[in-house]
Amino acid sequence: MTAAAAATIDNRLAAVRHDIDRACRDSGRAPGSVALVAVSKTFAVDAIEPVIAAGQRLFGENRVQEAKAKWPALQERHPGIELHLIGPLQSNKARDAIALFDAIHSLDRPSLAEALAKEIARQGRSPLLFVEINTGGESQKSGVLPDLADGFLADCRNKYGLRVSGLMCLPPADEPPAPHFALTAKIARRNELNLLSMGMSADFEAAIAIGSTHVRVGTAIFGERD
Repeated sequence: MTAAAAATIDNRLAAVRHDIDRACRDSGRAPGSVALVAVSKTFAVDAIEPVIAAGQRLFGENRVQEAKAKWPALQERHPGIELHLIGPLQSNKARDAIALFDAIHSLDRPSLAEALAKEIARQGRSPLLFVEINTGGESQKSGVLPDLADGFLADCRNKYGLRVSGLMCLPPADEPPAPHFALTAKIARRNELNLLSMGMSADFEAAIAIGSTHVRVGTAIFGERD
């Protein structure tokens, strides 16, 4: 990678961090209170290395198999990397997901809750777990419908013995995101959950204003995907 390209990555990452801190201050929150998940899905190792070199240590991937191909070697070279699964998870990939990821943002159905509980017990690893809320009721998306969220969260705790830490949402692309963030935050409050995975490159400032603790940013850091 050329020095100019590395400088571009540094500048992009610095700009995103600056905007996150500004959004925190504007919302009366402490700068540094929101975690930046750099979404590295579809990007190759040679595109990720400069972002690590610029100081980023928390990354998000959409697919278990892609992450397995990229991250073990990267983590060996760069200790301290935290890896989050932000895409849908098949129940038959639960073993690999528990072994590889430090957080899973897409818990959304009983069969997956059961599979994760078994693997957590078997492996002795306990990643952070976020239940995904389908705030728009979109049939093409995964996630628990808002009206069913309380019951599902209760089952995760009482039936499957899972410790859920937060909620995640991905608002419909053609609607203002703030009401969807607000709904997710409301569900989290009444279920005494502290973490909220909300907001991406185009809307993370609105998510921070509503209480997001984790924002998922890819394009603004890595550039456009092919």
